[in-house]
Amino acid sequence: MESVRKWLPNKSNLVVREQRVVASASCTWKRICATIVGAMLYVTVVQSQSSVTIAVDTGSTGIIIPDDFIGLSFETQSVLPITNGKYIFAPENHQLLALLKSLGVRSLRIGGNTADRPTVALPSRVDIDYLFGFAEAAGTKVIYTLRLREGSSTYAAQTAEYIAEHYKEELDCFAIGNEPNDFAREYSTYRDEWKNYFEAITSEENGKDAMFCGPCSTPGKASWCRRFAGDFANSGHIKFIAQHAYPGGNGMKVTDQDNARRSMLSMSWRLGYQSLYDSFVPFIDTMGLAYRIEETNNFYNGGAVNVSDAFASALWGLDYLYWWASHGAIGVNFHTGDSVAAGERSTPCRYAVFWTVPDGYAVHPLGYAIKMFDVGCHGTLVPMHIQANPDSVDLSAYGVVSKDKSLFVTLINRECGKRPLAARVTLCPQCSFTDAKIMFLLSRRGDLAAKTDITLGGSTIRDDANWDGTWSPLRKSGDERTYIFELSPSSAALVKLTQHEQGETHHP
Repeated sequence: MESVRKWLPNKSNLVVREQRVVASASCTWKRICATIVGAMLYVTVVQSQSSVTIAVDTGSTGIIIPDDFIGLSFETQSVLPITNGKYIFAPENHQLLALLKSLGVRSLRIGGNTADRPTVALPSRVDIDYLFGFAEAAGTKVIYTLRLREGSSTYAAQTAEYIAEHYKEELDCFAIGNEPNDFAREYSTYRDEWKNYFEAITSEENGKDAMFCGPCSTPGKASWCRRFAGDFANSGHIKFIAQHAYPGGNGMKVTDQDNARRSMLSMSWRLGYQSLYDSFVPFIDTMGLAYRIEETNNFYNGGAVNVSDAFASALWGLDYLYWWASHGAIGVNFHTGDSVAAGERSTPCRYAVFWTVPDGYAVHPLGYAIKMFDVGCHGTLVPMHIQANPDSVDLSAYGVVSKDKSLFVTLINRECGKRPLAARVTLCPQCSFTDAKIMFLLSRRGDLAAKTDITLGGSTIRDDANWDGTWSPLRKSGDERTYIFELSPSSAALVKLTQHEQGETHHP
């Protein structure tokens, strides 16, 4: 509870505060004032709390979260050498390698609008060598987009053959075109051109065993996923269906930043995820195909200033990752970079997971979501049941059982606005555990607009990728199987329950 106590005054804090006043001030009036102010703060906190009881059904297991679920997506242009002739994706870029490993990134997607922008040079074989050398060092698989718009099926086949021959272990699959509905317009036009590329790439003299994903369409064209699955599922070459998602729409059209931050945590956004899911996933399930949200973030066109780069995006991203994991996605790739394509031009990337800085990479709020997900996501999802929530606190709860039978419970308090509710959580696992720990994802005073002073386990993620977050002990209540703790508005908690005592305080 130490992380919560930093921001929320409670009875024990009042005692400490009063004792310090007595020791440092002889003035009775000062002592009385300090006590009154502290008491008023405590009453405010108590009045804004609500009890929530959550049961964890550890006896029933569901979806296994794939090891490569966490992914990032970059523009094809980022594969090219930068102004000083160096490469972003190079085995020598130890700081970026360390950051991807720290965040648990196992999937690297290369695409974006610059994959199909005729004015952007296509990566050479040297560029490709650097990219896949980096991927090998990072322990990631690469989803590589081949140019479709004003492209050449012959050149694409040569590129695919080179990659498949030299980097089979690091290659996940190929995509042909990025958001083709923006330039092909009609699905039939895209389908016929895609088939030409597919046949050239899988011919006997080329990579006949190549695997693909598609159609990589914009959020409004998820119907293309159904048609693509119907046309190509039986080819035996479809690794997964790839769909893009930007639930907030155009970030450049955001005018009310405060409202946009609250919207990210709203039910309307979650209903939007469900609508997108319903539009294509049930159908492709019948075809026996998996799916991946292969390019995504909160708002497109680089995101919204003071929204996509604020703490609200951390809570959004954490919930978003678990939502898609619990709905059977095999992965999510957040689009990122110092800059990204917005139509035919590039713009600073406000939704970035991190930005380049002189000492390495400055992790943005969304990066904290990815880090917290990585700490608690390795295993099998288990059912969570909110048994009591009389004041309807806006809370998400996800449970994962790891291979060593540890239980990780992630809770997100999405309460925000004028009178947000803190949750006094009673957590009731189905079986007993011998050791319990907790860490919190917090911004100072629960500020959704915060860009700094964000901590996970009481620590920031430094520019050199180091993170010193710690677990705090979580004690049982009177019931041997029950744990009680407070979760402040606009924050998240990760609880770890194990069957045996473990002495470590840092996550490996």
